Amino acid sequence: MTEFNEADLQQKAKDHLWMHFSRQSVMEDGAGVPIIVKGDGHHIWDSKGNKYFDGLSGLFVVNAGHGRQRLAETAAKQAAELAFFPIWSYAHPNAIELADRLADYAPGDLNRVFFSTGGGEAVETAFKLAKYYWKLQGQPTKHKVISRSVAYHGTPQGALAITGIPAMKAMFEPLTPGGFRVPNTNFYRAPEHGDNLVEFGQWAANRIEEMILFEGPETVAAVFLEPVQNSGGCFTPPPGYFQRVREICTKYDVLLVADEVITGFGRIGDMFASTTYDIQPDMITCAKGMTSGYSPIGATIVSDRIYEPFKHGQTSFSHGYTFGGHPVSAAVALENLNIFEEERLTQNVKENSPHFRAALEKLLDIPIVGDVRGDGYFFGIELVKDKDTRETFNEEESERLLRGFLSKALFDAGLYCRADDRGDPVIQLAPPLTIGQAEFDEIEQTLRGVLTEASSLL
Repeated sequence: MTEFNEADLQQKAKDHLWMHFSRQSVMEDGAGVPIIVKGDGHHIWDSKGNKYFDGLSGLFVVNAGHGRQRLAETAAKQAAELAFFPIWSYAHPNAIELADRLADYAPGDLNRVFFSTGGGEAVETAFKLAKYYWKLQGQPTKHKVISRSVAYHGTPQGALAITGIPAMKAMFEPLTPGGFRVPNTNFYRAPEHGDNLVEFGQWAANRIEEMILFEGPETVAAVFLEPVQNSGGCFTPPPGYFQRVREICTKYDVLLVADEVITGFGRIGDMFASTTYDIQPDMITCAKGMTSGYSPIGATIVSDRIYEPFKHGQTSFSHGYTFGGHPVSAAVALENLNIFEEERLTQNVKENSPHFRAALEKLLDIPIVGDVRGDGYFFGIELVKDKDTRETFNEEESERLLRGFLSKALFDAGLYCRADDRGDPVIQLAPPLTIGQAEFDEIEQTLRGVLTEASSLL
């Protein structure tokens, strides 16, 4: 492994690097920041030579694992042949082939692919396209969008309006108008429904109908939902939930967008979780796992119905990105998807997800572990102050628990994952899709040690 001058890197980072979603005080106060220099399989190494289990696939991204030489070689080969050309009135083979591949994976008649460079851009594309589509249909007042409480859909101005986390929005207000929120599917926080998950799912779906009627169907363009909601801690859809949502959207002529930026490309056990849960969306947004992070890319996959107005005449969608459908990224995506199929990674997730869940559910004997939820290789562990009453931590306690102890303690114990409190305090896990039982046990043992210590500190 290449040697690095730790002090020199830390000083340069302190002087010049502005990290994303991070407190710069970590560097400014002299503590420094972990510098990750290598990845191989499901492990990463820092500049000091310490080894960690990547329990989050970077950021829900490195689905095929780190250190895939053939992906690096694919990128280099393509860059030597055609490093860049835009798909603005032109095309190149990789963008064409990748669009064809994605359309094959997508459910129903989602046959048209609009490329971007990441998930937020894919959501932004879907938002703009939904509004323009309804204008072309002679319904220009349909501009509002509905999403769920605590849901994260990206940081561009339009995507941020769809995001359901007030604290992430307040500093940038006023935002793009038209974003409205409905309840999410956190069954753990819905005790009034007892143990009737189906009833709860219908109740949650019907809140979407209620919001459409309250705002007026003639004003609502689309509903944006993640198949498994990330922010808040892996909220899965109750049985029948998405079928009811589809009925509602069809009844009121509202588009249904499945935000699969995280759940796409095997995370839940199929190429798209829309297939897993029998969702029939009008659009899918995707990114992260498409290249396993080896090169940036995103896409919005669109139904024939939405594409129809653009097929003939002079109508065009005046929207795009310089690096959307980049030749190198598209080549890497195609090779990454070849790896998925050759190594049966989606099948690996389907077969092993119950064992992953079982390993994590062993942690329920720890006093602060209230709930384990999720699907595929995507799980959240909700932490509580009182397991019997499900009382959560207040803001000060959450700050002390997550940032003051857990984040650092987990990393020091050799596990990189996410300790988050955008909703209630949770630990999230989304490891590479290549792992199995031995790794599940390793994750459980590391979590057990740290969470047991955390319980004793409260």
